[in-house]
Amino acid sequence: MSSPSSSKTDPGAGSYPGDPNCEICGGIGYLRQDLPVGHPDFGKLQICSCRAGQLRKQARAGLFKMSNLEELAHLTFENFEIRGQIGLGKAQADSLEQAFNHAQQYAGKLQGWLVLQGPFGCGKTHLAAAVANFVVDLGVPTLFLTVPDLLDSLRFSYNNPESSFEERFEDIRRSPLLVMDDFGTENATPWAQEKLFQILNFRYINNLPLLITTNLSLNQLEGRIRSRLQDPELVNRVKILAPDYRRPMDDTGHSELSSLSLLGDQTFGNFSLRDDENLEKDEKKKLESAFKASQKYAEKPKGWLVLQGGYASGKTHLAAAIANYRSAEGIPPLFIMVPDLMDHLRATFSPNSTISYDRRFDEIKKSPLLVLDDLGTESMTPWVKEKLYQLFNYRYNAGLPTVITTTDKLSEIDPRIRSRILDRRLCRIYAIPVPPYRGGR
Repeated sequence: MSSPSSSKTDPGAGSYPGDPNCEICGGIGYLRQDLPVGHPDFGKLQICSCRAGQLRKQARAGLFKMSNLEELAHLTFENFEIRGQIGLGKAQADSLEQAFNHAQQYAGKLQGWLVLQGPFGCGKTHLAAAVANFVVDLGVPTLFLTVPDLLDSLRFSYNNPESSFEERFEDIRRSPLLVMDDFGTENATPWAQEKLFQILNFRYINNLPLLITTNLSLNQLEGRIRSRLQDPELVNRVKILAPDYRRPMDDTGHSELSSLSLLGDQTFGNFSLRDDENLEKDEKKKLESAFKASQKYAEKPKGWLVLQGGYASGKTHLAAAIANYRSAEGIPPLFIMVPDLMDHLRATFSPNSTISYDRRFDEIKKSPLLVLDDLGTESMTPWVKEKLYQLFNYRYNAGLPTVITTTDKLSEIDPRIRSRILDRRLCRIYAIPVPPYRGGR
């Protein structure tokens, strides 16, 4: 039998934390169990059941404050759109549903590491927050930090009299669950890379749960970190193919940047090999080679494909056929003319722009498959040259699939870009030296 540690008639009972109408503790909130002398719990105060709900709420609030989840409390599994926005291709929607299932399973077990990869706005932060909110509700201490904020908090701790750097660093790397959002967006100084490796390596050695979101591919990460994330026994990596849900799409599921909807009728099936024309043998052979290479590339985009030829030689048709094939597979690529690309970047500098330059440029340079039509027709100002080099250099280093059409000879292309194109480990070039196509004779 248990008894309250004070009577109901205590004049100060109104200031006690318990329920004043509680028949067990009389509003005090605590009680002592009637136990024999010598029992381990003899004389210890016990929390009354009338306070249990309140304490759970307080504990949850404390965990939320520690977790940096206050502003993300609304992101749950219940309000995540499993199949994403209307207009997604099947492969995109499937990848989103697969990521949701993996995240939900991870939240229930908290075993190993989960890495969610995908572009901005694809839903990976929502899923990471949903995992964190779920486990915090279960009472698991959790830290949810964007990586730039994590590093800032470590830097701040050097001058913080209330918490030393060592204490803050230990809190982060020993957290029962650590969620590192936007991995790769930090300023990658040697100090930052070293701290991130130390955190990951500690959790790797001690097999502590870790959830990472990133829009980078593995080969863009620091080598030591990449090696940890490639451990199949510990790490489950899930790629989300869905585009930014905030980005407008047309009714065919294409980005507002893409002009592919205007070329929807250009397929491999209606591409003319010009059998009814008197092409030279070498011209015919090269046209067929470009056609077969484009078909093969469409089935499995890998590396770069460059189609070089004069106007109306068929290179844009082949590039569009690749893009339309991928769209039919449920993974719409970004198809854009280079002059239009530069116009979209310039438009972000307008005061009326609804998207920042950085976000727009990231959307283009990190597209899973980018088709750049008519390279060389843009106005080649120093700014344009620099932006194009940054775009090509990023995709070169990341090894991202890219299709390029151009009327320029290789000698006319910017030397920095040309050096990337001439790397035969990554790029295949197909010349189409045929006269302009004017339809069947």
